[in-house]
Amino acid sequence: MQGAFVPDGRLIAIGSSTGGVEALISILSKFPPNCPPTIISQHMPPTFTRSFAERLNKLCAPDVGEAVEGAPLKVGQIYLSPGDSHLELTGHSAPRIHLSDAERVNGHRPSVDVMFASVCRCVGERAIGVILTGLGRDGAEGLLAMRGAGAETIGQDEASSVVYGMPKAAFEIGAVAKQLPLDRIADRLLASTNVQRREKISS
Repeated sequence: MQGAFVPDGRLIAIGSSTGGVEALISILSKFPPNCPPTIISQHMPPTFTRSFAERLNKLCAPDVGEAVEGAPLKVGQIYLSPGDSHLELTGHSAPRIHLSDAERVNGHRPSVDVMFASVCRCVGERAIGVILTGLGRDGAEGLLAMRGAGAETIGQDEASSVVYGMPKAAFEIGAVAKQLPLDRIADRLLASTNVQRREKISS
């Protein structure tokens, strides 16, 4: 699979909270070195995000690191929002990372809703949004906006979620186009963003 993967130019945005650490490892460890640019907002204290990014970088083929202000989005790069900073995108033709210390949204900074909303504004249908296990409803409205803009949206199913809160909230308002068990999400993302396989993907 990795040798045949050719990214189609889209962006992947993933939001997670409780149970998200292991869920992210499960997904990202299956990504090829030339994966689509991937941004992540995981509810996590600032003292833990750098070590988590370093752990992911050792486990994954792509480069993983904490997001840095002004960084361009590149193939083969995974960007984790630093704790206590919102991760947003700015720009349209060449989006870049913007980190913000604006007020908490849904009680969180980073907020998944903030990230998804910026993805909707900047890249619209040229993105895939994923909402994973977590408590509360952060990310639901932002994912709905992404779906409305034409982006593909995926939610982790109840059976594989540690806490079926965020995915449930998103599903209930119509933000999730496809619910999948955790062990199928990576394959779906790679199949959807692979130039050589997209035409074979059923809705």
